[in-house]
Amino acid sequence: MKKLLKLIEAVRPTFEQGGKLRLFKPVFGALEHFLFAPSTTTMTAPHVRDPLDLKRFMSMAIISVVPSVLAALYFFGLRFLAMVVVSYAAGLTVEAIFAMVRKEGINEGFFVTGILFPLILPPTLPLWMVGLGVAFGVFIGKELFGGTGRNVFNPALVGRCFLAFAYPKTMSASWLEPSHDLAGRLFAWVDASNVDALSSATPLALAKQGEFSPLSHLFLGSVSGSAGETSAIAIIIGGVFLLLTRVANWRTVVSILGSFVLLGGVLHYAQPDTVGPVLWHLCAGGLLFGAFFMATDPVTSPTTNTGKWFYGIMIGSVTVLIRNFTGYVEGVTFAILLGNIVAPILDEIVVAVRIRRLASEG
Repeated sequence: MKKLLKLIEAVRPTFEQGGKLRLFKPVFGALEHFLFAPSTTTMTAPHVRDPLDLKRFMSMAIISVVPSVLAALYFFGLRFLAMVVVSYAAGLTVEAIFAMVRKEGINEGFFVTGILFPLILPPTLPLWMVGLGVAFGVFIGKELFGGTGRNVFNPALVGRCFLAFAYPKTMSASWLEPSHDLAGRLFAWVDASNVDALSSATPLALAKQGEFSPLSHLFLGSVSGSAGETSAIAIIIGGVFLLLTRVANWRTVVSILGSFVLLGGVLHYAQPDTVGPVLWHLCAGGLLFGAFFMATDPVTSPTTNTGKWFYGIMIGSVTVLIRNFTGYVEGVTFAILLGNIVAPILDEIVVAVRIRRLASEG
């Protein structure tokens, strides 16, 4: 690593102001900061570095999705790996272009978006759609708002929502039944020629017809669905890691799952023939993945603790209503995007109430 650091220091002048490659300084800076901690400090004392800075925050988030990534690779094969590569290539290209135009550094935030995006897509989606979707999500969902830290919507969900509306037939017909072999599809490539023979409906789609997959299949992952949502146990392992490292706020997760269970339980008790069991719905679809990895995004969720409670309650309740009373089989994406819209309003209301209470007490 010392030799690599010396090499970076040797070529640095080429990327600085006046160098031949100064236009690519953001790309050089992103590579340097990915490998080494930034050497810059604050202008005045005290020169304190937060142990949970953005780089470490993103690293913990990436580590948390490793179980889901490994499960997706096992169930769906090398094609999922190609989706990850395309996601990073297309998304980082958009990020790099905006960074060079703005003369800013490439933020580490996309390294999380780049791995989350293929996990929320059907595993046999054409690779060009993967690239188009992530580029749209980064461009419209983040860069137009000013980049990381300024975006209102989760860029990965914006990209998926775009694909769902622009290519609904492909997005609803690219499901693949996970392999039941001992080795899974670790060394297999599923192409368009044999997708039709291996495709099957998702558990939520079957539930609309009154058919409910065994709960054990949902828990272990032997069902169709988005690449990262098929195995509930892999999601829970990564989600618990996020909570223990305090990267994800437990209030958001608890309020989403709690409101979902409460409202879903009431509806199941009132209409048992049309609304499935709560525990089944909890493990089916993208609810767990959305609750742990999407809704807890610190940029697009409320900053106040009280706001997080209301934010989560709204997402969990809206998901139940969309799943059971609309033509859509899944509602997590729309529910979280709706939560992103109201998150700033929730914070504003909470702060206003607190100020009014303090003023009355004073």
